[in-house]
Amino acid sequence: MLTDKKRFKKAFKEKLQSMYGESLEEASAMDKFTAFGSIVRDYISRKWVQTNKQYLEKDEKQVFYFSLEFLLGRLMGSNLLNLNIRGVYEEALAELGIDLNEPVLAVPYDTPILGYKNNTVNTLRLWSSEAAKTDFDFSSFSHGDYMKAVEYKYSVEAISQILYPDDNHFKGRELRLKQQYFFVSAGVQSIVRRYKKKNGSLTDFADKVAIHINDTHPVLAIPELMRILLDEEGMGWDEAWKITTNTISFTNHTILSEALEKWPIELFKSLLPRIYMIVYEINERFCREIWNKYPGDWDRCSAMAIIADGFVKMAHLAIAGSYSINGVSDIHTEILKKREMSKFYDFYPYKFNNKTNGVTHRRWLIKSNPGLSSLITDTIGPGWIKHPTDLIGLLKHVNDASFQDKIFEIKRQNKADLAKVIKDKYAVDVDLNSIFDIQVKRLHAYKRQILNVLHIMHLYNMLRENPDMDIHPRTFIFSAKAAPSYFQAKTTIKLINTLASMVNNDKRVRDKIKVIFLENYRVSLAEKIFPGADVSEQISTAGKEASGTGNMKFMMNGAVTIGTMDGANIEIMNEVGKGNIFVFGLTTDEMMSYYQGGGYSSESIYSKDLRVKTALDQLINGFFPVAHEEFRGLYNTLLHNNDEFYVLKDFDSYDDAHSRLEKTYHNRKKWTAMSINNIAHSGKFSSDRTISEYAAGIWKIRPVIINC
Repeated sequence: MLTDKKRFKKAFKEKLQSMYGESLEEASAMDKFTAFGSIVRDYISRKWVQTNKQYLEKDEKQVFYFSLEFLLGRLMGSNLLNLNIRGVYEEALAELGIDLNEPVLAVPYDTPILGYKNNTVNTLRLWSSEAAKTDFDFSSFSHGDYMKAVEYKYSVEAISQILYPDDNHFKGRELRLKQQYFFVSAGVQSIVRRYKKKNGSLTDFADKVAIHINDTHPVLAIPELMRILLDEEGMGWDEAWKITTNTISFTNHTILSEALEKWPIELFKSLLPRIYMIVYEINERFCREIWNKYPGDWDRCSAMAIIADGFVKMAHLAIAGSYSINGVSDIHTEILKKREMSKFYDFYPYKFNNKTNGVTHRRWLIKSNPGLSSLITDTIGPGWIKHPTDLIGLLKHVNDASFQDKIFEIKRQNKADLAKVIKDKYAVDVDLNSIFDIQVKRLHAYKRQILNVLHIMHLYNMLRENPDMDIHPRTFIFSAKAAPSYFQAKTTIKLINTLASMVNNDKRVRDKIKVIFLENYRVSLAEKIFPGADVSEQISTAGKEASGTGNMKFMMNGAVTIGTMDGANIEIMNEVGKGNIFVFGLTTDEMMSYYQGGGYSSESIYSKDLRVKTALDQLINGFFPVAHEEFRGLYNTLLHNNDEFYVLKDFDSYDDAHSRLEKTYHNRKKWTAMSINNIAHSGKFSSDRTISEYAAGIWKIRPVIINC
């Protein structure tokens, strides 16, 4: 590898000439980027080939991770970091007058995924659907049926064109099911073909292959593997089922029963007839097992059946067809075992386990926050890059005034970088001295962006009444995406933007609060958001969030959490201690007591709490300059539909937590110490730990040293 600047610059100029016949001065920005990428890829490719070769030669067990979506962000920076050459190449390119950071659109198929300084290059395989026969029906075209001439091509390409198409209508649901089977079938067939090339028989398949299905979207891997073993390999049912259930493991990502995927029988049967036959047989045998263990318990059989009530239930299929089912936080797993999947846990107690989520600190801290990363390395050495739990060494410096000043200045610079994004995109100036209070996550009622909005409305109302009120300036930042057909989510986004327009242009509030909705939430934007946050909003209804990973990314970058005891917030609190997080709201047990026993009345809170009443009334009384009844649905959900996610119940506790937060922020020394505590304890939430637990506890694989 070209690890010195002089040799790299020479190689870079030669690559430009060989690829494009251009000198450095003549080359376009795109040509320079492509040439640079080619040099890096040449080096990665050697390691990639060696990784695959060594796995085959040493006959090591391999894991194939199935997920419908992989949101990687831009890979160049991460790859250079993992190769340990970013600094050298960045300097060399700068000396050639080239900025390493130009945006490029790429459409990958196989993508190398690098380990950190360990020669391992794994493979991410994405699938694009393309026509298997001629793209153009000349006969139809000749007869004037122009649309039919290209119908096949477009119908096939549609399968991989849009992820998560709107399923609010039949065609959308059909396309989603097509997508799921297409990706799963392509993947499983590829794995089997690769395995047979080396081993011939599939008898020992489960000893050498682990297939992990991430949530319910890839669950069709179970009947698809069965189809291959039965129809193509000629196995009997028992042998095929044993191989399948010893190969496949399953991660559940939701607590909400309504979010557990299920398909109408008629749609499933008509689109995937052979797969339906296999699922039907799986269900028959599974129900027989249940009946044998609980004779006469029809209710239990009905509740656990894979095919029931007119639907094929994908989570039930996943549990029956896998050897391991894991949740993604301690509380999530306990809720699965004791509540949402309690009957399955009674039946298969040995299958259930927990693997708390993690995030890659080499992207979300080292790449996204180079200033903080450099300070950490200068303070405790570089060992934390490979062993993130070493971050705990920062606790020795938590009260060091000089270290605190450096942390403060780095945070301020990151806030300035985020403020520039806001200014450039929305022409809104935000105060760097304000508290950057940020909520970014998928927009859903249980995540309660609306609680945040109602509280901002309350602050705005107080400032309108008393512009001289002593309040520390706040910049409230939202970013989110929502399902295309999720009307309530879209209405909430409209409310946030309407409120932002009013607040940001109201001279009476004297810029004491600003509201921003950052559109098109994505990885590259998130890399600006997390380092710039003072406050991490993690305010879901207790018992509804499986885990969350944004909370970990914020924590890792020194933000302080305000949150409920939900998901991984609980584990964050256990790590940092109650003095370094702002906790509010109902507990899971308290929330469940309301669900099961009743006794909650949102109208009662509305009638007694003027803050709540004022804000809710403003949704429908013409306060906002929008079409009549625009926000009536939100009003009805919170008031007349009795507030399913206890937004109004938690409002007072949330407001109190914000008061405590503001008071603490005034004490810069204390706040910075809290920030350092969060960074220091974030090592547990690195994906290094998570993947190690999956490898040892579920997949039963060991590390392989790649010799390059």
